[in-house]
Amino acid sequence: MQDKKENIKETEIETVSINDAKPEISTDKQNEIIEQLNGKIIELNDKYLRTAAELENTRRRAALDVESVSRNRAMGVAEKILPVMDAVQSALKHNPEDDGIKSMQRALENAFAQIGITRIESIGEKLNPQFHNAIQIVDKPNDKTETNTIVEELQSGYMFGDTVLRTAMVVVSK
Repeated sequence: MQDKKENIKETEIETVSINDAKPEISTDKQNEIIEQLNGKIIELNDKYLRTAAELENTRRRAALDVESVSRNRAMGVAEKILPVMDAVQSALKHNPEDDGIKSMQRALENAFAQIGITRIESIGEKLNPQFHNAIQIVDKPNDKTETNTIVEELQSGYMFGDTVLRTAMVVVSK
């Protein structure tokens, strides 16, 4: 027990009173400080909202850029494949009963559909310079055919989504 008493150290405790506190700030001064702090909060909140909006715009722009690059790349590949489809269609005109050529045409059409490439309908349609390129003008084949109606398609036109890859080369009635 004596060991415990010997290890105990005495400490002096300093007394503190409320009078030792900082002098009180006037109500006017408190209101001024509150207004300054509220102004700072509004300023920081505005900066936060602007930064958040800028970040969202940057994300949106980056997503659009990625989509645009992807779309342009797909269109470039599609434009390279169009001559293959032209060759298959030409081969079918010369030999319409060849099952191999028919199979190739179906495979290309399926691939085009999966990519989003669609053929522009031409025969029997009115000439639309956005989709058709009139190569030749001929007399009306019959009385039912209207002026500026496509009577023959020399080369198919194709669209990729809402973008024209290639206009159709057509013959139009006058």
